Amino acid sequence: MSDLLWGIDLGGTKIEGVVFDGLPSETLCRLRVPTHSSEGYRCVLEQIASLVSVMEQEVGHRAPVIGLGTPGALDPRTGQLRNSNSTCLIGKPLKSDLEALLGVPIRMANDANCFALAEASFGAAKGASTVFGVIMGTGVGGGIVVDGKVVGGVQGIAGEWGHNPLEPEGAKCYCGKMGCVETVLSGPALEEFYFEQSGHRMGLRDIAVLAREGSDPHAVATLSRLIDYFGKGLSVVVNILDPEVIVLGGGVGNIDELYSLGVESLARNVFNNELLTHIRRPVLGDSAGVFGAAQLTVGHAG
Repeated sequence: MSDLLWGIDLGGTKIEGVVFDGLPSETLCRLRVPTHSSEGYRCVLEQIASLVSVMEQEVGHRAPVIGLGTPGALDPRTGQLRNSNSTCLIGKPLKSDLEALLGVPIRMANDANCFALAEASFGAAKGASTVFGVIMGTGVGGGIVVDGKVVGGVQGIAGEWGHNPLEPEGAKCYCGKMGCVETVLSGPALEEFYFEQSGHRMGLRDIAVLAREGSDPHAVATLSRLIDYFGKGLSVVVNILDPEVIVLGGGVGNIDELYSLGVESLARNVFNNELLTHIRRPVLGDSAGVFGAAQLTVGHAG
């Protein structure tokens, strides 16, 4: 039973836990509880502890080590969480507090890294040596996996392509810089662009439908903006990392044109006469976070 992998995906509204034996298809236990982040940091810790207790009861023994996927990343110097959209976690020593509370080692990475690791281990990028997992949704982030291991970086910011400048005269980002990738390619940013052009509010999926129909010039302009800046923004990642596979996650990653026109845009912008990197849809969907978190524990028996 010591070969079982234990993972927790800490989300803004729910916490999911899983125990499986090597492959997601061999799942022994999978449970969810609400996060209750509005009730504060201590409540979130207690929810995780309660979930782990039930998981241990179902499996029949204690976890030797637990992988944890988080919104935000651990600062390697201070051990505190930062850049989290669950604000009650910011500045908290989440890893050390959980280790003290649960009495087991915690292996921790942010949600984008867990997504990338899951798709590299079990999904769309299985077998690739270098994988970049893209999150394009409410925000824009990414994770790097090389030879089955997450690359976190000396500052814990590896893969954060969403905060590279893309449009220098563009909108101010929450990070303090102007025109970051996230202010251009996130779902809300694209929807805001459409609103500024048309005067109407509309979700990105519906904007894409109108653009395909050609009936709304503002929708066409919004989709063109996505395609153009997708190629420019992601080309920086390809030029530096040169990954075998890039997997697109998040709501924006569901836009079909990214896998045709978006790939063509990327090919035009990379430092090569052809694009050999494969751009793929994710396979694991909402399951990626929790299975990637569990995969963090491989080789760490405690």
